[in-house]
Amino acid sequence: MATAVCGRLETSNSVRALRPIRDRRCNGTVAATGPGLLSNIPRSAIRIFCHLSFVISTAIGYWQSASLHPFPKMNTVTSLRTTESNLRGLIDAALEQSGGLLRLAPCWVPRSFLQPGRRLKLHPNDVYAYGLDRGGIDERWFASTTPAANENRTPDEGLSYCVFANNRFTFAAAVHEFGPQLIGETIWEKYRRWPVYSKFFDNMGPIPHHMHQSADHAKLVGQEGKPESYYFPPQHNTVGNNFPYTFMGLEPGTTKEQVKECLANWNRGDNGILDLSKAYRLKPGSGWLIGPGLLHAPGSLVTYEPQWGSDVFSMFQSLVEGREVPRALLVKDIPADKHFDLDFIVSELDWEANVDPNFKKNHYLEPVPVADTASEGYIDRWIVYGEVGGEQLFTAKELTIEPGVKCTIKDNGAYGLIVVQGHGTINRLTLDCPKLIRFVEMTDDEVFCTEPAARAGVTFENTSTVEDLVVLRYFGPEANPNAPKIGNR
Repeated sequence: MATAVCGRLETSNSVRALRPIRDRRCNGTVAATGPGLLSNIPRSAIRIFCHLSFVISTAIGYWQSASLHPFPKMNTVTSLRTTESNLRGLIDAALEQSGGLLRLAPCWVPRSFLQPGRRLKLHPNDVYAYGLDRGGIDERWFASTTPAANENRTPDEGLSYCVFANNRFTFAAAVHEFGPQLIGETIWEKYRRWPVYSKFFDNMGPIPHHMHQSADHAKLVGQEGKPESYYFPPQHNTVGNNFPYTFMGLEPGTTKEQVKECLANWNRGDNGILDLSKAYRLKPGSGWLIGPGLLHAPGSLVTYEPQWGSDVFSMFQSLVEGREVPRALLVKDIPADKHFDLDFIVSELDWEANVDPNFKKNHYLEPVPVADTASEGYIDRWIVYGEVGGEQLFTAKELTIEPGVKCTIKDNGAYGLIVVQGHGTINRLTLDCPKLIRFVEMTDDEVFCTEPAARAGVTFENTSTVEDLVVLRYFGPEANPNAPKIGNR
């Protein structure tokens, strides 16, 4: 449910709507509009005088500014005090000051087996901030309580930090401390944690054909299953990089014996698994819903990916763009005694979903407006919806607010939010989409909204006069029973 609070600014943002100013000049001299000493001075002399005046005034202004306001140090996450206990007072103050919101710091995650696409706005000098041996940073995680399943990971890798009053504390600790006051009674009672997260992943080329285990299969190795979803934000996809296509599923008629043969040929080079699949062209502004056990090789568009809070996977492709995929990544989340049991490995696939002849109809997502609010200067759209195994595990919306518009948005549940365009405010916090981010730098583009605040209504304002404010927000399980069904668009 959404309601507009006030209208937009009555100004035109069109360049064509501006009134042209004519240059009043004559041959070699300035055409004065009235009597004066400058009316017959050559134009070239006035240009020199104006240029010198500008240089002098700029130098004086810079000297005064540098003297009175020294260049500030970068606002870094690492300069904050890490707080691990007695968080209640700190969180109470943060929620009171912001209007039920928590500011989150960027959470960067590297992958050793992929090549970063360099569209996450991370400074180019920081792409390998974890070290070359750890791989480049190609992911940013949002409102995450899920550790990244990387070898040699840092202790807090994958965990989002909340920031308030020169303190930082993990979002996981905040949820543990405040529980239902942050994420809602229903989710807290069932899961005792925030069980979902979202991220951007951004690669130069495709990811290997892989699947994520179901809850039952993941439980065999002490993990949780991982369904996921995709949305391709246009703001991050002005260039598609090397391969903006995704192989998904298997061609109808494919047999399990053919898949097992590919796995048996792992060390012979390209094991040919893509010969059994089909690629779909990726379109910015659209998405997909991917259940567990479903093979997919995500293409090179930047992807917003609401998903279950797990990092399990099994790679089924041995070679990608000439790069080896270690067999260890096939079996990393498979019981040790089954590492060479090809029948067992293939049994972890959701076979019927993989060979579904109506695959696109059952998995493709187009945005669906929440309500008809375009005339009020904003539009909220469902970008992730549908069920996995008969359950709504996550949903997501994209809110676009025109310049000068303020609106109040009510939602059924808590959500993580990331700004992808523009600047403005959310309740009493600033929203701003950065142009370039250093590895340890704070930003104003990420927020977690508590369930009480979401239900009461959150006020957004686009403070720009020329640019839309666009935010993505994802929700936890069963938060939006009114969301569309796949195919119901």
